[in-house]
Amino acid sequence: MQIRIQRTHPGAILPAYAHGPSEDAGMDLHAVEDVVLEPGAPRLVATGLTIEVPPGYEAQVRPRSGLALKHAITIPNAPGTIDPGYRGEVRVILLNLGREAYTVHAGDRIAQMILARYEAVEWLEGDLADSSRGAGGFGSSGR
Repeated sequence: MQIRIQRTHPGAILPAYAHGPSEDAGMDLHAVEDVVLEPGAPRLVATGLTIEVPPGYEAQVRPRSGLALKHAITIPNAPGTIDPGYRGEVRVILLNLGREAYTVHAGDRIAQMILARYEAVEWLEGDLADSSRGAGGFGSSGR
């Protein structure tokens, strides 16, 4: 699949698979600016990229496991969604859940992006079919 992408910052790095598309689902996204993440304060971090997601797809932005494990850095709205109609800069909301400030430097890998197909929904109002679960919710399986 080919997707149009544009660099809006001279230091922007194109998203890439660390081990190739046959081994990785997510492409790394990189920061184009230095940002200090204070504990508990979400920050928007620029990538310097705009993309043209095709109709029927979304780009999902997810945390990097290494940042989460080593520094407690996550994405509070994960997965973030980039819709097909959005043409603004791809920016990532990062949140430091740790106890100390963490500095993101320009060029650092800050998130991963996955392209996913979705189906548009048309709601049909009316009675629902019965199921064995019924209205059983949280904890209803007894496990």
